[in-house]
Amino acid sequence: MSQAQTTSGPALRPDLAAIADWIRPGSHVLDLGCGDGALLAHLGEAKQCRGYGVEIDDAEVLACARRGVDVVQQNIEEGLEMFRGGRFDVVVLSMAIQATHRTEKVLREMSEVAAEGIVSFPNFGHWFHIWSILLGRMPVTRQMPYQWYDTPNLHLTTIRDFEDLLEKLQLKIVGRVFLDEGRQIRAMAGKRATQALYRFRR
Repeated sequence: MSQAQTTSGPALRPDLAAIADWIRPGSHVLDLGCGDGALLAHLGEAKQCRGYGVEIDDAEVLACARRGVDVVQQNIEEGLEMFRGGRFDVVVLSMAIQATHRTEKVLREMSEVAAEGIVSFPNFGHWFHIWSILLGRMPVTRQMPYQWYDTPNLHLTTIRDFEDLLEKLQLKIVGRVFLDEGRQIRAMAGKRATQALYRFRR
């Protein structure tokens, strides 16, 4: 897995670098919950990709603008109708699906606006989470750095549960990457992975 670096900033987060590896040069990309626009900026510089970010946070929208990333300020759960005619090759939702209220709706709409979807999320099945709960505490980790009372996370999931949801929605998995604190792993991912990344198609 590459540690992609932009010409205008530091190396991408490992999950974003893995996502960038999946995206073909020249692709038309829609990045939902795009944050500061780091992924889109890298894809534009390194792979001549075009596209838009969608972000609701004022400070992150400003950060995108400073990077020269085209961004729409919108809550993705209000719908993606404005993007249906965009002919996107890939739609990305990185480390945000656990904060959605209507998760099934978001995944369905992702599959409708682009040929391929990519999702990454913190794996709640990681052994440390299980151990924390056995000790009577909600886990706090780098991927989930919030206390139980102030977390934006609404729907935490395990790898197996997420795959079951994709199957229910009739979305075909075409790629998987599992990370443990940024390092790619293959064995016992359900218990060892801190993050999971999936590519899927209708």
